[in-house]
Amino acid sequence: MPTLTFSPVPAWLFQFSRFAPPPVWRTLLRSAGRRLQPRRSAPLAPRIRRRQEALLARGAAGPQHRAAIIRDPGRGVTPTIVLGGFVPDSSETVFLLRDLFLHQGDLYCVDYPRHGFNLELLCAQLDDLVEELALRGGQRPVVMGVSFGAGLVLEWLRRHRLAGDPPVLRGVVIVSPVACVEDLLPDAAAKPTTLLGRAIKPYLVERTAVDPLVVEKSRAIFIKMFEAGAKNRASLRGIMTAGELAGLRAAVLGTIRGVDFAGACERVQTLRLLPPPTSYFQLDVLPLCEAPALILYAEKEDSVIAVGSPTRRAFAAAHRAYFSSSECRVVANPGGAQVQHASLIFHSANFRPVLAGFFRQVRSLRLPLAA
Repeated sequence: MPTLTFSPVPAWLFQFSRFAPPPVWRTLLRSAGRRLQPRRSAPLAPRIRRRQEALLARGAAGPQHRAAIIRDPGRGVTPTIVLGGFVPDSSETVFLLRDLFLHQGDLYCVDYPRHGFNLELLCAQLDDLVEELALRGGQRPVVMGVSFGAGLVLEWLRRHRLAGDPPVLRGVVIVSPVACVEDLLPDAAAKPTTLLGRAIKPYLVERTAVDPLVVEKSRAIFIKMFEAGAKNRASLRGIMTAGELAGLRAAVLGTIRGVDFAGACERVQTLRLLPPPTSYFQLDVLPLCEAPALILYAEKEDSVIAVGSPTRRAFAAAHRAYFSSSECRVVANPGGAQVQHASLIFHSANFRPVLAGFFRQVRSLRLPLAA
């Protein structure tokens, strides 16, 4: 699979860039960063893995279910853990925002396995990683979930809340959350109204097996969704070089084509198992987390998230019940193309100031030492 050749820019260039015209200048900084510093991203070799190894030892999951966690060393003390959507990989999703995260600390991108998916093992990997960070100088991460990844983060937090064992976090970011199948298909019997709904509905039909041709059709839909964002080459020249766009496109399409039949089916079946947030609106479950939280929706979510989405309804009405210190915002692009669902690639310039403001907020908080 093609890899992205991207390196963090030096800290002094990042600071200087705050006073320069944003999009074109950041493209220039990335080009300079590639020349000045070698790429340092590498798969994480975790020191703590007791939870995940216990699951594997008792046969609750297989090696094919283990996610790859890609670590990119940063310059600050607040690491960020990113969980992306169905596709592309997390490392591709935050391609144009890496410098922002690396300015805070190390970046950990959770890239889901191609040949399967297991929610229990993913939660165990997150638990092991958060514990390892706590032992590494008491680092508290910001955990960020995008689309399907946001649903996984919510479920991970819900399980910890029910167990009375909240993870030690510095913050939570939720982007365009798809937290249950009802967010895409509010009426299972009706015709899907969104592209993503069309992609997943065939996996939910009650029958003995999913037709393998369904995977090819869903690949075509995901490719169509990516290409729709990449079609305006003129505007993209302001946010990435031609080489970056070619490399990113190759990596994203490689990810989409690399997910096999088992991987696709198990990802969708995991979404099917996630409870709607409205179903756990109760005192013994909420709030999910006491750390600061930022919930972001795009101004044009209706191509993916269905009208009547229970997650969007819950957060619009009572996000502070779910996260006691939270803000829920809509990311827009005044005067330009509307911001689409989870469009952290093609609308990174619109997400950047909101995310930067959130990180400034969490950095300013004085927290007690981690246990």
